[in-house]
Amino acid sequence: MNLFRFLGDLSHLLAIILLLLKIWKSRSCAGISGKSQVLFAVVFTARYLDLFTNYISLYNTCMKVVYIACSFTTVWMIYSKFKATYDGNHDTFRVEFLVVPTAILAFLVNHDFTPLEILWTFSI
Repeated sequence: MNLFRFLGDLSHLLAIILLLLKIWKSRSCAGISGKSQVLFAVVFTARYLDLFTNYISLYNTCMKVVYIACSFTTVWMIYSKFKATYDGNHDTFRVEFLVVPTAILAFLVNHDFTPLEILWTFSI
């Protein structure tokens, strides 16, 4: 395994866990963009759907499952558990301006025109 990839995975995982701990300890999601967290959940889900078709290693599988679970947990905390502390009025990013062109480009520019490859391209 590549040491730099491993350290990158661990630092990314640490950032996600710190965000979850911050939300949980403060009992608030003030200042966190719910839309960006939904986009993270969409990206991780689209990118890691190959969990059902390709086995690479136990480490790879566990990290993919943890990333997906943590991103959906963050979304759940923002939009359900601590909904009262989320200020949607300040979360003004127009997601459709990012998602629609990205989806179109994923269909046009991909390595192999298969559903998993299109979803992976979309996530990139």
